[in-house]
Amino acid sequence: MKPDPTRVAQANNVVSPSPEAILRAVELLREGQLVGLPTETVYGLAGDGLNPVALARIFEVKQRPLFDPLILHFADAAGAFDLAEQIPTSARELAQRFWPGPLTIVVRKKEMVPDLATSGLPNVALRVPSHPVAQALLRAFGGPLAAPSANRFGRISPTDAPAVRTELGEAVPLILDGGPCAVGLESTVLFLSEHQPVLLRAGGIPVEEIEAVVGRVQHARPVDDRPLAPGQLKHHYAPRKPLRLVDNAGEIPSQSDIGWLAFGTQNRAVPFLGVMENLSPTGDLREAAANFFRVLRGLDDDSRVGTIYAMALPAQGLGLAINERLERAAG
Repeated sequence: MKPDPTRVAQANNVVSPSPEAILRAVELLREGQLVGLPTETVYGLAGDGLNPVALARIFEVKQRPLFDPLILHFADAAGAFDLAEQIPTSARELAQRFWPGPLTIVVRKKEMVPDLATSGLPNVALRVPSHPVAQALLRAFGGPLAAPSANRFGRISPTDAPAVRTELGEAVPLILDGGPCAVGLESTVLFLSEHQPVLLRAGGIPVEEIEAVVGRVQHARPVDDRPLAPGQLKHHYAPRKPLRLVDNAGEIPSQSDIGWLAFGTQNRAVPFLGVMENLSPTGDLREAAANFFRVLRGLDDDSRVGTIYAMALPAQGLGLAINERLERAAG
């Protein structure tokens, strides 16, 4: 008898990514079920990218609106571009430079791509992750996996397996534990039109590195609905507690119930009495990116914290992507 695709998992659904676990994950995916998958960016909620039933299950488990498109993940560029109706020269240049890695390329799709994966849009978002567990699963599965962040819609993205378990519980039959994510921010999403490339979401590849390959990139604004790519909505990545953005450390109240999401060397005239977590005491933007969601989740879960405060990071490199998420989390 074929297993029920909607069945819940047992309490031990977080497992080491052994060869046996990878094979079990493939079995589940082919049944239309979902798997928690580590990538170098964040953990994904993976389902068969060409199976509308599996895609619908992703939207259901995440409580994600159907107008928010998904990213399809592949083992290599050849597989990714096989679903593209048009492949601009710039797409091949970017793939050569950044794949496998935290870059998503949005291009015109072939008809075989389910409308549910693209929210009815004519374009498809393609990515080749570099995480060895993601690569192993993609190669064993032999097809594309839709894998948005493994959290409830709008919440903080998970960067380790326990966070996936906390977010989605037993709604996911199997979570492959690949350790903490190295990048810690979702992929950079770039729309490649006939004209100038458009940055739809800042992410794990700094825009300066992309512009070194394709030239000047236009920046799209966040939208209230009907996004062209995941993570483009104005309000996203939000903690349950209020998040306030300030211009300098002196604006952060010195109260015991305040959580401070700090970065680098912080100077205050008045000692801080609350809970401070520093993304990178040395001011390293890559370290800050890797720690961002984990630290934000920690402050959100800390019973001592009532309100979280943060300041913008330097608007360069991965600081641009972190600032974008802070602004959307503050809403």
